[in-house]
Amino acid sequence: MSTLDQETKGRIDQWLSAEYDAETVAKVQQMIDKKEETELLDSFYKELEFGTGGLRGIMGVGSNRINKYTIGKATQGLANYLKKQFPNQQIKVAVSYDSRNNSQILGHLVADVFSANDIHVFLFEQLRPTPMLSFAVRHFKCQSGVMLTASHNPKEYNGYKAYWNDGGQLVAPHDENVITEVNAIASVKDIKFERNSDNITIVGADFDDIYVQANKRLSIHPEAVEAQKDLKIVFSPIHGTGITVVPKMLEAWGFTNVSVVDEQAKPDGNFPTVIYPNPEEEDAMSMAKKRGEELEADVVMATDPDADRVGVAVRNNKGEYQLLNGNQIGSLLTYYVLSSKKDKSELKDNDYIVKTIVTTNLISDIGTDFGVKYYDTLTGFKYIGEVMTRELGKENYLVGGEESYGFLVGDLVRDKDAVNSCAFIAEMTAYFKTQGKSLYEVLVELYVNYGFYKEKLISLTKKGKAGADEIKQMMVDLRVDAPKTLGGVAVKEIRDYENQVATNLISGNTSAIDLPKSDVLQFITVDGDVISARPSGTEPKIKFYCSVKETLIDASNFEATSAKLEQKVENIMADIVKG
Repeated sequence: MSTLDQETKGRIDQWLSAEYDAETVAKVQQMIDKKEETELLDSFYKELEFGTGGLRGIMGVGSNRINKYTIGKATQGLANYLKKQFPNQQIKVAVSYDSRNNSQILGHLVADVFSANDIHVFLFEQLRPTPMLSFAVRHFKCQSGVMLTASHNPKEYNGYKAYWNDGGQLVAPHDENVITEVNAIASVKDIKFERNSDNITIVGADFDDIYVQANKRLSIHPEAVEAQKDLKIVFSPIHGTGITVVPKMLEAWGFTNVSVVDEQAKPDGNFPTVIYPNPEEEDAMSMAKKRGEELEADVVMATDPDADRVGVAVRNNKGEYQLLNGNQIGSLLTYYVLSSKKDKSELKDNDYIVKTIVTTNLISDIGTDFGVKYYDTLTGFKYIGEVMTRELGKENYLVGGEESYGFLVGDLVRDKDAVNSCAFIAEMTAYFKTQGKSLYEVLVELYVNYGFYKEKLISLTKKGKAGADEIKQMMVDLRVDAPKTLGGVAVKEIRDYENQVATNLISGNTSAIDLPKSDVLQFITVDGDVISARPSGTEPKIKFYCSVKETLIDASNFEATSAKLEQKVENIMADIVKG
């Protein structure tokens, strides 16, 4: 272990002590004996930290891995913090888990630790989606909640999403304070692992009906569903939790012709039919698309393992099934909700919508057109949830979303909800079909009315400590030597969310950014193009987002304008993406 720093060696030595079980110690010793120094470094160079999506990492032994000790330590730290925040109260938490390998085991471990700390646990009997955990926190009036999931990450990952009493994921100062409590745990002996069954209430399948019926009451056009109840819908849960509730939700709303992709229906943490269980990926959607083609479906949908993200495919003007990106899905949902509310004279002066700073401005354009206020937040749906909690009782949330395929209509939860989204996407499809329009045709109409937006995301994966250091250096380089032009177009403004300042390169003027600090850089060109650079908070990646816009005079010019924008995006990305 000659190349390892002293801090890493110290963590390794600790994990070789009698505090840890024999199996764990043996696995650490095996890495040492085999001189797997890269693996040892990646496993022990730091403690797992809460990012935009909570605690997430590769499963295995080590302080930087997901295992019973890191999960136990996180839970003990959260328990300690809850007791400080809610003294002399009976604290309640909700716990759920997805289909990933070890999720159920870890879910029960979390319940054990909470119960041993005299905290009452509402533990889901079987795997259920993340949004149902958020819903349960509010329904049972819990002070906190935990979801065991790594969302759409590859199969070797698992994770831990922690929630506060509003049903939203932890945000400042709670996230940082919990980490402080976790880091204060000096020994495994400080973690209470012994279950107290008296403090655990099992949440059964009957809770599904409560969640489903609450969502059904949000339906905007039930008459359209009734008219199109045989709408051809294809759904895939991609081996995840969506299978437990999405078909129930669609049936409850009145849809009678839902075809589930059988090959991907069974929950399986190995995700055998896909490379990544991510509905953003063509591969993950390919089986659902194929089934859609066979059945001539009106809409094809697929959810990720914890059913908080949804991918959609629709037929384009050539009759081919085309995947919509997250910006397009979010724009369609926003337009559907706002236009329907306006038609019904239900829009209120205090209505608002929310999106993240890397999500298309088409959504804010739609909001402005309907006279509805919009908020921009940092990346991560927890920040949208934070706005919802902050404005509760003052303003009325309608719809929100982010480009990474997470959306929410109505305020039943404080997180993105693919189950809720599937129901509204199906209803939206039915509504526009009654008007003789497909979702694709409506999308093109939006581009004609508001401008043709085209976005692209490039993610560079940089694994381990070396990768983390490389990502950090890439952001430093962008700050020190910021591009003056991108794709041959001059940059007029740089927004540095870490330093919370926006700089106009033409006038030299600066202005404050009224959002929390975040390691994000945005470059705005004189054409209005928006290019963002951001290290992922949940994966070993740095992400580059590009959004460009052009006037679309008529639907007949769609292909030519699309090709022009595509070339512009390629030129910009070639300039900014290095590595």
